This record gives sequence, C-alpha cells and structure tokens, in this order.
Amino acid sequence: MGSKYEHVFNPIRIRGIDFKNRLEMAPPSPNLASKEGRVTPEFVDFFRPVAKGGVAIIHVGNSVVDIREACDEERQLDLGSDDCILPLTRFVEMCHGYGALASLEINHNGKDSDCGKTGRPAISPSSIIPSSELWRAKMQGREPIPTIEMDHTKIKETVGKYAAAAFRCKRAGFKMCMIHGGHGNLISQFASTLYNKRKDGYGGSLQNRARFAIEVLDRVRQLCGEDFVIEYRISADEIHPDGMHFEETLRFIELIQHKVDILHVSAGLHGEMEYMRNWYQNYLMDRMYNVHYAADIKKVFPNLLVCTVGSIMNIRQAEEIIATGKADFVAMCRPILADPEMPRKYALGREEDHRPCLRCQYCGLRLMIPAVINCAVNPYLGNETEFPEACVHKAAVKKRVGVVGGGPAGIQAMLTLCERGHDVTLYEKSDRLGGHVVPGSALPFKQDVKDYLAYLVCQAGKAPARILLNTEVTKSMLDAEKYDALVIAVGSEPVVPQLPGIDKSHVHWAPDVDTGKVKAGNKTVIVGAGAVGIECAIGLRRAGKDVTVVEMAPDLSNLRASAGGATTELMALIRELEIPVRLHCRLEEVTDHSAICRDTQSSEIIEFPADTVLLAVGMSARRDVADSLRRSAPETEVFVVGDASKVGTIATAVMSAFRAAAYI
Repeated sequence: MGSKYEHVFNPIRIRGIDFKNRLEMAPPSPNLASKEGRVTPEFVDFFRPVAKGGVAIIHVGNSVVDIREACDEERQLDLGSDDCILPLTRFVEMCHGYGALASLEINHNGKDSDCGKTGRPAISPSSIIPSSELWRAKMQGREPIPTIEMDHTKIKETVGKYAAAAFRCKRAGFKMCMIHGGHGNLISQFASTLYNKRKDGYGGSLQNRARFAIEVLDRVRQLCGEDFVIEYRISADEIHPDGMHFEETLRFIELIQHKVDILHVSAGLHGEMEYMRNWYQNYLMDRMYNVHYAADIKKVFPNLLVCTVGSIMNIRQAEEIIATGKADFVAMCRPILADPEMPRKYALGREEDHRPCLRCQYCGLRLMIPAVINCAVNPYLGNETEFPEACVHKAAVKKRVGVVGGGPAGIQAMLTLCERGHDVTLYEKSDRLGGHVVPGSALPFKQDVKDYLAYLVCQAGKAPARILLNTEVTKSMLDAEKYDALVIAVGSEPVVPQLPGIDKSHVHWAPDVDTGKVKAGNKTVIVGAGAVGIECAIGLRRAGKDVTVVEMAPDLSNLRASAGGATTELMALIRELEIPVRLHCRLEEVTDHSAICRDTQSSEIIEFPADTVLLAVGMSARRDVADSLRRSAPETEVFVVGDASKVGTIATAVMSAFRAAAYI
C-alpha cells in the first residue's frame, strides 16, 4: 500500500523521461569540487544520501559556464571544457543508481564574478559597480572595479557557453539541467532594468531584455535535442524597488513558456544582501514563503509545469501544495540537507523521525568562511568520507558510557553511542530533556526550534538508553557506576554581573520569561541586545508590555553576531514595535523600582523605571561542574562537549558531541 502523500509521490513523464515523484533538491553548492572545478569522490559521496533518500531530482548549484570569467565561490563546478565530462559521469551514475535524476544549475554570475578569483573585471549587460564588488573592495582595501559591458560578440560567445555547458551535461549522461535565470545572475541581469541600461537590441523593452534568455534557451534546445528536459529558474519578483516585479515577470514568462519544460519559481537577488532573504529565508520568515508566486503563475499558465521553492519544511507541506494545484513540483534544499532521508521517512509513515531544519543559516555561513558545507542538526553532512552512508561504525568493544546532560549535545552523544552499540545512561538534572533548546523554542516565532526540540525528545524516547531525569550528578555517583567512558555535556549558565541589587527578586534571566517560568511586570528593562534579549523584548512588546533594552556596546554588533541571517527581521521588528534600544548604556545597579545605568560616552547616570529587570548578557560554560567530573572514568575516555567546553550554538553542540561519541 502506498503512502498518504499520493500527490508528492505521483510519478510524471516529461519528454520521455521518468520522474519518480515531484520532489526536487533545490541546488546547493557544497564547496567540494576540485580546485579546477571538477567533480571529486567527496562531491559524489556528499549527494549519495540525498539520492538514496528518495528525491526525484538533485540539482547542484552555481555550476558555471566558464570559471575563468564567472566565479564567485571557492570550489564550484566548471562546465567550460570537455574535461568536466568524465568526472561528471561519476555523479550522474550515482544518482541514476538510486532512481534520481542528476541536474546542474548552469550559471554565469555576470556582475558578481570575483575578479580576485578570475584575474579580470566581471562582465555584465551594462558597466556598473555592483554591491558585491563594493563589499569585496572594502574588505580588500582597494578601489572597486566596474564591470565591462558585453558587446554583441561577447553576448554571442556567452550564449554558446551556456549551450555548450548543457550539452556537456547531456554527454555525461544527464537527462536534464537547470538554466539559472534568476537571483540577479547574468541572464536576469539582462532581463532586469535594475542592471540593464542598454540602448541596443538587448535593452529597453522587455522583449529586448528577454532576448538573451531566449537565445540561451533556443541554443540549449538546439544542441541538446528534444529528449532533454530544461528547467528554468526565475525570480518571480526581485523585491528591490528598482528591480523586476511580478507583473513584468508574468510577461517575461509568456515569452519563454514554450522553451522550458519546468519553471522553477524563486524570488529575490543574490548579490544584494538585503534581498537574499527572499530566496534564503530565516527562522522569522513565513514557511512556504514563495509558494504564492508559483500558485499565481500556475493560474495564468495552467499548462506550464511549475516548481516552487522557499521554506517548504516537510513532505506534508509539499503534499498540500501539489494537491491544491499551487505547483507541480516542490523543491527543498536546507530541509533535505538536514535530513536527506526525509522523503523515505514520510513514505514509510515515519514522519516523527524526520530531523527538521532550523533555518539558522549555519550551512550558508560555512560557505562564506569558506568551508565545506555542514548542517547544525545533521552532523554527517560534509563528513561523508569519514562516515559513509551517514552511518557510524559499530564499536569493536561494547562499553558502558555515561552522558551527563540532556541538552542537544547530550542527546546527540546518546543517540550516536547507542547507534554504535554501547550501553548508555544519560543524566539530566531537570525534569525534561532539551537543555537550552527548551527556552530557545518557547516564543511563538521559534517554531523551527520547537520542531527540533520535539524531534530530540522523540528520538531520545526511542533510544535503547537509560534516561534519568531529575538527577543532578555527583562525582561519587559516577564513581560508583565505574563507567568505561564519560561524555560531559552539562552546558552553560547565564552570566550574572556582580552589581548592587542584582540578587533582587524581580531580576531574572530573560528566557525564564519566554518560557513562563517567571512573569514580567508592566515596565521591563532588558540588559543585553543580542538575539536572546531582542527576542524576549519582541515577545513582551507583543504582549503589551513596556520594554526598554539597554546595551553597553556602541552598536548592534552583538545582535548581528548572534542572530545570523535573522538580523534584518529582528531590527525591523524593533522598529515596528517601537522598542527603545539604548546603546552605550551599562547597567550599574538595580533598585526596587528601577535600573540605574551609565552612558559610557558621557558618564551620565540614567535611571529607567522597572518592575522587572531581565538579564541577557551572555552565557558561561559550566567548566567547574565539568572539571569536578573529569576523573570519574579513565582520563583519556572523558569528553567535554557542547557549551560545557565552549559556549556556542546548536551546531557546535551537536557536532562536538557527535565527534566524541563516534570514536568511543
């Protein structure tokens, strides 16, 4: 009997090519190509769990038509010569072996190509100094370099490069490709008046601006033939005030609709930081963020196969989208990175085992280091060579292992140890599992973290381990057990500045208000403008409370550092909710009715009325607790992980715990 997700898993045939379901992996760039831009064994192994997991199509992002003039990442695929074909066959054949179709997102960055990597100025429809170049020039301490306007000879040559790249894919065994016509890359630079200022046959009217895209699509079809599927990625709306908007996009689609087989509908721009959020959403943005664009396109072009993408978090949402006719295909990237097995788990009725994506942007931040892509909740991602098939090795010797702490680090250690066959006992001093993920998921807009907490608790409940809640561990307790190994994951605790009045009954850790453990009064002062403090302020302000945030730093750099990709949304909410944030403001004392602060610029004393003072000034590793337990097992078999070692994120907690447990 099939699953209840009959629309998602309904096969379709396009140009004689079978697609086993309607699920696509939206194109990631894993930073695993060789320096020359070739497929490597590590590259193939990275995508193997995805192919095995059940998607119909695996797209690889930002595969450039000629890396000598189009390069904006550290290790991206180069399709500029026949030398790419042989390595590509390894990727194609791996995908086909699992019944998935391999596809490359064929691209030219145009204006955003990095002249530091190519050794030449970027090319684009018109000569401009793009935002990406302004940023790079500032970082490198040099003058920005304008792009070179493409003449007709260069345009014709570049059209040929797109087609040659697609044909190399076909020669390598690909049955399809994706032409990247969105996000402000070269094709969409021609299409959009934001970048195209030309006065010739490639500029001005929409028909002229669409000419480059049409020539690319026509030439790809001419070279690749009628038995090759072309998916075309588009930004339904560039969002930028001067960019291409939805009504014009509809007219653009009318010009290309018969030249593409699947229209892949995204939004936003790549090289303009403020508009990246529309194709790379964070945890504060709506789920299924761009689906409405696909649905509206489908209404206008009912015979066009449409794919939607953007914060579609699971197969249940995908099923609803397809069943209601909003799209024909659904693409996901980060949710598949978080759990490549998600399609198979839903098909088998194991939805509760799906490991959810946090939309924390950790994967993308890794690429900017640059580093191999990893995932905050999936420790196997990017480590496929060390842990093939996303599995740890069974332990040669079964050991009794104690895990102290039931937060994300402790639970990950327990799950990994159990998978390896060890006898595991986990101790948690509170009455529930989750650690700081519990307060971190409490506010209504933290649904992604709430889903992850549910996943952790569910998996812990299924694990063949002994779990002891309400148990604060002591050295003597561990000594009596005589464990072969210990994982100490006791986490961190709030920093409490030693100031007059700090121990008063109305002073609390901010997340304790988020969880409802304590109640805030009507006039609250929050000390600290990082993500924890600002999120708490938003929650209180929405509840109608009078809130002021004080921050001793001169700017909101602490917010940017702790909120990642959600900084723009948080700052917008600060403005929308009219939350006062006082910078250069250091807490000096708490009285019964106020918080007394000092302006660090003028030394002026400022008194804020407050019936509640909430602290959000950071966390401190519980090293004293960890140190007290270190000698309760052979010293070489004791591992301190997560915040107990160094205060970090869910990502650092999960990875450090996994690493320790994988080799005990």
